[in-house]
Amino acid sequence: MYPSKIGVMVDSFKLNLKDGIKKAKEVGADGIQIYAVSGPMDPDNLDKAARSELLDYIKSNGLVVSALCGDLGGHGFAIEEDNKAKIEKSKKIMDLAKDLETNVVTTHIGVVPEDANHPRFKILQKACEELGNYGDSVGAYFAIETGPEKAETLKFFLDSLKSRGVRVNYDPANLVMVTGDDPVKGVYTLKDYIVHTHAKDGIMIKKTNPERIYNFFADGGIEDLRLEEYFLEKPLGQGDVKFKEYIQALADIGYKGFLTIEREVGQNPEKDIIEAVDFLKNLTKQ
Repeated sequence: MYPSKIGVMVDSFKLNLKDGIKKAKEVGADGIQIYAVSGPMDPDNLDKAARSELLDYIKSNGLVVSALCGDLGGHGFAIEEDNKAKIEKSKKIMDLAKDLETNVVTTHIGVVPEDANHPRFKILQKACEELGNYGDSVGAYFAIETGPEKAETLKFFLDSLKSRGVRVNYDPANLVMVTGDDPVKGVYTLKDYIVHTHAKDGIMIKKTNPERIYNFFADGGIEDLRLEEYFLEKPLGQGDVKFKEYIQALADIGYKGFLTIEREVGQNPEKDIIEAVDFLKNLTKQ
């Protein structure tokens, strides 16, 4: 197995940015991923001097930026009239990523239909073509996070794009929890597109239409839906992601990027992240 670079989503610590960066170093991470859509990390709130100062601070802690998270929420890019503003914001996030010396911006784009004739397929395709072309022009990747659709459906969508600037942020837990897809097999399916990964684990409790789950988040939880009846995120090694086989699959396809720990639930995320770092380090030494 490859000697993985371990990243941490700093927002998972639920601290302010600088304290989160310090904490990432303390727990043994090599890099960090940061949400960059609002507040202090909104690209509109960071001028050149502020970007340089932030990068210096990250480097002073011995870290690099593995990726920025540019998830703008809602239905992603599935609603055409919303896309002009979202695309422009996403381009700004890609510019910020480059200034912070990473070339990856991750996001959810919405649920990709299996049928290329579905109206939403064309809407997503148009938005991703524009963002992919922009990524090509600045040397960045717009990386779609796995989850709402099976790996084969996402590959079919990516293969339909002319741009090479749209890639994949591979989250194995999303596939397990929501789609019911095999995250190990999916690595081989998406091998030409994976540029970043999330180290996350979970279980599916009851299968439902993945679109229903993602619409619940997109609509702000207005539907009467108890997510804990359908899936649970778990600490690494306690869910249904077969991490040994998963990491071996990443090694098989030549992936040399980050395994970035994302912990979105739990009473003590710092403890879970520390244990996740140790879990990954031990696993990748085998």
